[in-house]
Amino acid sequence: MARLPYLNPEDLAEEDRPLLKRMITLHRCLVNSPGAARAFGGLGQYIRYGAKLDPRLRELAILQVGWLARSPYEWSHHVKIGHDFGVTDADIEALIAETDGRPNSLEPLARLVLKGTREVYAGGMSEATFRELQAHLTNEQMVDLTVTASFYCAVVRTLASLAIDVEPEYQPYLDRFPFPA
Repeated sequence: MARLPYLNPEDLAEEDRPLLKRMITLHRCLVNSPGAARAFGGLGQYIRYGAKLDPRLRELAILQVGWLARSPYEWSHHVKIGHDFGVTDADIEALIAETDGRPNSLEPLARLVLKGTREVYAGGMSEATFRELQAHLTNEQMVDLTVTASFYCAVVRTLASLAIDVEPEYQPYLDRFPFPA
């Protein structure tokens, strides 16, 4: 159960009500601080709709963070969103295998993006991995990948600290791709 109340549009000042155009539990909790919700949403929207990183690779990076953090909310939401941006069930199974160091079907660039994301999650991308990625990505894409991985590290920590609940409609994604026991 969330540690702060889930607010509804009628709980907010008129100018803040658009912050709840998506009535997901994360947004309903974040609007306890409309300014923070606005800033959080601004970067999230850039990552999803403005970043120059390939959308499938972006979603794989986000899923990598969700998997590493064992974040039910992030994982379930981005399994669904990932599907919308070209991530397949086979990609998700391969991401799990890649994280465990097992052979998988991901292409080399996807594996490298996941490696870089794991390093960001652990504290920062290594020089060697950064240089390897630079051979495939533009400077703009490198920044977008780094910001995406870093932002989603903050997202999973926000979700855990506020104890945000997974909405029932996202539970099937957790059932299909559960975390290890």
